[in-house]
Amino acid sequence: MKKRSIAIIGYGTAGQTLSILLSRDHHNVYVFERAPTPGPVGAGFLLQPSGLDVLWQMGLLPQVLEHGASVRRLYGDTPCGRAVMDMRYTALHPHLHGMGMQRGALFSLLAQAWNEPGNLQADTPIVEVDTDTGRVRDARGTWHGPYDLVIAADGAASSLRAQVQGTRLDREYPWGALWCLLPGRDWPHPDELRQRYVAARKMIGLLPVGTRPGDAQPRLSFFWSLPRAQFAQWERDGMERWLDEIAALWPEAHQRLQGVSECAQLARAGYRDAVMTRWHRGRLVLAGDSAHAMSPQLGQGVNMALMDALALRDALRAHANADAALQAYQAQRSAHVAIYQFWSRWLTPLFQSERDRLAQARDVLFKPMGALPGGRGHMLRVLSGTQRGWWGKLGLSPGFVEAMAAR
Repeated sequence: MKKRSIAIIGYGTAGQTLSILLSRDHHNVYVFERAPTPGPVGAGFLLQPSGLDVLWQMGLLPQVLEHGASVRRLYGDTPCGRAVMDMRYTALHPHLHGMGMQRGALFSLLAQAWNEPGNLQADTPIVEVDTDTGRVRDARGTWHGPYDLVIAADGAASSLRAQVQGTRLDREYPWGALWCLLPGRDWPHPDELRQRYVAARKMIGLLPVGTRPGDAQPRLSFFWSLPRAQFAQWERDGMERWLDEIAALWPEAHQRLQGVSECAQLARAGYRDAVMTRWHRGRLVLAGDSAHAMSPQLGQGVNMALMDALALRDALRAHANADAALQAYQAQRSAHVAIYQFWSRWLTPLFQSERDRLAQARDVLFKPMGALPGGRGHMLRVLSGTQRGWWGKLGLSPGFVEAMAAR
């Protein structure tokens, strides 16, 4: 295996995982991060078996299981109690489940696992990459490098994506979300992702996300779907009006929000839809959301980032020629990502839109479709990150399944 000098742009999940895996393979790894103080962005997420498998291969599964919350059921209903979605992981495999986790917990675990933290250069936004020489220029005009490989892992709003010259689609979703972390206390659904829908115009979610290093209090990740254009109006309307609305739609969720009294306690998130016909050009390659940003409806962002990092590591191991390695990486990952981009794009209007008739059809048909022969298995594979192409299955490591069974 050829030892390379590698620059990673961005220190989110993809950048962190790549820094660990590539440093362990004895590459010289340097990370550039835009934020003055690197840290997690977001409240919580759902690790699927696909992402958990990667963490098992990295030797981090015990720490993840210690801090995360096992999620065995995905359930969504309407305020009148009509079940729209009811999926259990046991229908996929008796030993598999999801893992709700705080972003801060995963960030800390990945940061602790990197053995070269001195090679992280914070407060250094990279604005340009010379794809021929592998040099990178920061916002202050300073050039760094050259590097044998530059990996752009700078997120959904990547400023470097366009330099690959393979953008087929790159647009903002009109809907976003408000989110925060809440104390778990006596939440009656400790192993379930719970959602409540009002047509496709309103969606509330509560996900158990466990603890994080330095904080033993179990938490819930709360989110509220909202059009991006209405963020300012939501703040002008005030918290009392919004909390009253939640109380009417979902009293259980309202009880969890007792300590939330100011708009500033909720962060705002936006999303993009980005499809690339190619993921690399010269010495530049994309990973994570910069390669395939999508709606959060399927909850695959963190899992995809983990899988990208592992696939790129493996491609660099298998091919001494850099271009051959990057082609192999793109071929492997795009075969998995494409189906998720498709379903994410088509499912989003069913859950985040003003199309009431689509939502009515969803409420009537979504759950029965999951009960059809083959339908439940297909839906579970998509939700768990183990679908490959239209009909294929993504293989999980036997050792990983054994580790989950032993737990």
